[in-house]
Amino acid sequence: MRWTELLRELRMKKFTEAYAGYAARRLTQEEAALLLNVCPRTFRRYMARYEENGLEGLTDRRLEGASARRAPVDEVMELTEKYRTRHQGWAVKHFYAWYKREGGSRSYTWVKNRLQDADLVKKSPGRGKHRKRRTRAPWPGMMLHQDGSTHQWVPGQYWDLIVTMDDATNEHYSIFFVKEEGTASSFAGVKEVIESRGLFSSLYTDRGSHYWHTAQAGGKVDRSQLTQFGRAMRQLNIQMIPAYSPEARGRSERMFSTHQSRLPKELALAGITDMADANRYIKEQYLPSFNKEFMQPAQEQGSAFVRNMYGDIGDILCEQHQRTVGKDNCVSFDGLKLQIPAVKDRLHFVKAEVRVHRYPDQRLALFHGPRLLGRYEPDGRPVESALPCEERKKKRTQAHQRKFPLEPPSSAELAYATQEGKAGALRAAARALPSCACSGIACHATAAPEEIFPGE
Repeated sequence: MRWTELLRELRMKKFTEAYAGYAARRLTQEEAALLLNVCPRTFRRYMARYEENGLEGLTDRRLEGASARRAPVDEVMELTEKYRTRHQGWAVKHFYAWYKREGGSRSYTWVKNRLQDADLVKKSPGRGKHRKRRTRAPWPGMMLHQDGSTHQWVPGQYWDLIVTMDDATNEHYSIFFVKEEGTASSFAGVKEVIESRGLFSSLYTDRGSHYWHTAQAGGKVDRSQLTQFGRAMRQLNIQMIPAYSPEARGRSERMFSTHQSRLPKELALAGITDMADANRYIKEQYLPSFNKEFMQPAQEQGSAFVRNMYGDIGDILCEQHQRTVGKDNCVSFDGLKLQIPAVKDRLHFVKAEVRVHRYPDQRLALFHGPRLLGRYEPDGRPVESALPCEERKKKRTQAHQRKFPLEPPSSAELAYATQEGKAGALRAAARALPSCACSGIACHATAAPEEIFPGE
């Protein structure tokens, strides 16, 4: 349906509603005319035509007749037949030149449209929108770019180079190699920036799956369904901006072209083939010299970086997953069973909602609200330094007793303690001793104090 026909149908529907309101005396002529955006006189004309001929009386007759300037059907058929039999495969511009030589009087657009309507010429793809160069952010920290580039950085090995740079100055705050770009590498780049400079305002990224959720490939991002990285940026109040074309990320793309040209040559010159050595070389030599050469001053004096008020951001820049505690006070996560240690002020955590944090080094932690319940190795074993204080004391006491077992005092020690007035201290020590097999005197772990210290 053409646009003009659609408007006609909408106009008829709106008129029937206005006419029904006027006939039921809910609307005056002036109010009904206002609904149709016409004057009352035009509304009365519409009513007369509608009452006489129905909806057909409202039809715009100008849309039904053929245009006086329309080309005859014979002329169109002659044009398409000539192209099909004598000029098949020619470009429209080339064919139009011959058409004009043979006395054709129509325009180039008319000839092209007729050939396209007959499926003799394919329509060319659109040339795209007219794009304007985006001005740089005026202050450092207002907008940062983060992206990754897969390249053969050393002979025979393809790594991903993760770069986090400033839009205002081109300064590179973080560069490092990883095996594959993902959530962990993005967290690591942002963490380096925040620890060295502070919190920034916005981050410009592509629409990779670790940055954004998209309903379909190449489509618009879903701002309501956040990825782990998007959740962390929202917690830090950092705005994320998606790029919808490589041209939109032109500055970072041009920088990657420079890195791909320079960095492999410098690594080869230094004889580096290992990723750890390459990252060390970048941090110590390549990054300072690159920033010194390519940095440029900001447009305005000032900085948008602010002090980090969140403290340790490691528990923000990590994966967070909600879980429910089982009846055995264990949490199931990725095939692991994370045992929650006993605490002094709560009997159990059965059916409690807890949060599992997975850090970039694959270690785990359990949180109940803001409270840390325990930390775990990648294989699920608890980290002893993260156990509650009572658990750590108990483990240290048991280990000490295994290494240095206690023995009951001898008869000579008892006599000396009685003479020196230290019986009270020994009696307290005897109460704390574990059960043991003794000979000659009563067991100090089970006997009453009067049996050990007669006369008191």
